[in-house]
Amino acid sequence: MHPITVMHDLNPRHGLIRLSVVFALFLLLCGMAGPRPAAAAAEVSLPISRELLSHIKYTPEQLQTLELPRPLIASQDHCISAVYPTVGNLPIWVADDGPTERAAIALRFLQSAAEEGLRPEDYAVEEIIRLWPLRSAADLALLDTLLTYNLLLYAHDVSYGQLESRSANPKIFNDTGRQDFDPTAAMRSIIAAPDLAVHLASLPPVHRHYRALKTALQKYRTLAAAGGWQSVPSGATLHPGELDPRVPAIRIRLHITGDLETIDHSDTLYDNSLKQAVITFQKRYGLEPDGVIGNQTIAAMNIPAKRLVSQIIVNMTRWRWQAHDLGEKYVLVNIAGYNLKVVEKDEVVLEMPVIVGELENQTPIFSDLIQYIDFNPYWVITRSIASKEELPRLRQNPRYLVDRNVRLFSSWDPDAVELDSTRVNWNAISPEQMARYKLRQEPGPLNALGRMKFVFPNRFAIYMHDTPKRDLFSQSARNFSHGCIRVSDPVSLAAYALAGEKRDWTVERIKATIDSGRRKVVNLPAPLTVHLTYQTTWVDKEGSIHFNRDIYGRDTELSLALLEKNSNLNN
Repeated sequence: MHPITVMHDLNPRHGLIRLSVVFALFLLLCGMAGPRPAAAAAEVSLPISRELLSHIKYTPEQLQTLELPRPLIASQDHCISAVYPTVGNLPIWVADDGPTERAAIALRFLQSAAEEGLRPEDYAVEEIIRLWPLRSAADLALLDTLLTYNLLLYAHDVSYGQLESRSANPKIFNDTGRQDFDPTAAMRSIIAAPDLAVHLASLPPVHRHYRALKTALQKYRTLAAAGGWQSVPSGATLHPGELDPRVPAIRIRLHITGDLETIDHSDTLYDNSLKQAVITFQKRYGLEPDGVIGNQTIAAMNIPAKRLVSQIIVNMTRWRWQAHDLGEKYVLVNIAGYNLKVVEKDEVVLEMPVIVGELENQTPIFSDLIQYIDFNPYWVITRSIASKEELPRLRQNPRYLVDRNVRLFSSWDPDAVELDSTRVNWNAISPEQMARYKLRQEPGPLNALGRMKFVFPNRFAIYMHDTPKRDLFSQSARNFSHGCIRVSDPVSLAAYALAGEKRDWTVERIKATIDSGRRKVVNLPAPLTVHLTYQTTWVDKEGSIHFNRDIYGRDTELSLALLEKNSNLNN
């Protein structure tokens, strides 16, 4: 064991400090005060410990009476004051001869924060590097506290997302950051980790969607650093087989991002090889893959590489808000991509287009468990829809409910009586009065939920369901619903979800159940995890990165929140 350096001092206050430090170290060595700081196994002098005390602004008793920020990591003073007493007010990262090996690991992760889409300057890296070679007790104590706070801040941000995005729009970004993040518990895990590098590397999401974006970030940062690409001039719509002086510029642009393998700088003919490259590009950007180069395709080609870097970072940030381990088998709905995938062991086994919420009724982001399927379901129309949509149409056509097989009940109570909707004077009914009625559409071909719905009970009242409006799936933009997700191939999804050990729910049986017209609720053999995400950038199973439309404008808000933070730091 390394010796403890005890400095002789005649000041009585210093004597008390010395006694408390020695006693705290004794407790740590005996295993009575939680995990040992890294420096507890090294030589620790009283001057460093005394200097550490000057950084602890509040006693544990004061912290209990103060109105603390949520989370505690939002304040460096409060965080430092909470953490160090749990380790006996001893240094965690330094000894008399300077920073420890674990301190070097911590610094390395802070320096490489950019690989995770974070900014090293947000974690005092320059100041830590300035202090690194200094050896005075004051400098070492400051270095220790900076490493402690900024590594905890990094651990929070890389795990749960930065706090600034929540403040920008608490409703939309409610899940960013952890309001209950406990820095003392996080530090206990850091200190107890036998391999600090392995522990820190495990903090970001572990699934392939995040890892693939991390790889793409490095690629697009390299492209941006090299100057990105030149803008393609606007002009008339260009069709395959036509000659156009912009063709060489288009070839170069698509070659830079790997959509076109070879280029001919002089050929102005829009040939078939270029058409296939354009179609690939259009698919990656959520455009109609028709090979026709119009204004939208040119605009997508001219998005600067730096902006795409920001888009990747924003989407990496979003992944931190959700489960880091998505599971071995799950349904993944990408709201922004209008897409549903069923994933097993990182392989996509089923994929289909979906319809999501319109701008005024945005589909929320969350995870849950699909528990049962409701065949030939009722559709109980919400009060909001009844007041805003059904009432105006009833005023125009009193048979509007009857024509759609919707029954009207006097109230939402169990003993409510059924009314004849054609005999009600709807012009005399206010929206507030309309909300008192219960409207229920019966099962059948006209039912807005189609022939089945997939239920995962949640506070948003969101579910997935079939739809009679099949033609909408052919459109490239598909945000038409009131928030729920309409799936294009519900039979295949149901067959997958109901496939248990007996495998008695075949496609034929599912179709027969539907054709019966009778309502039937079937529990899944095992609940199926579903993740509703909002990814405007993702990497597909072939390794191609996609940049889709920001249908709800969330990328812009999140980027501005993070940029505003960064600009404040630079002021």
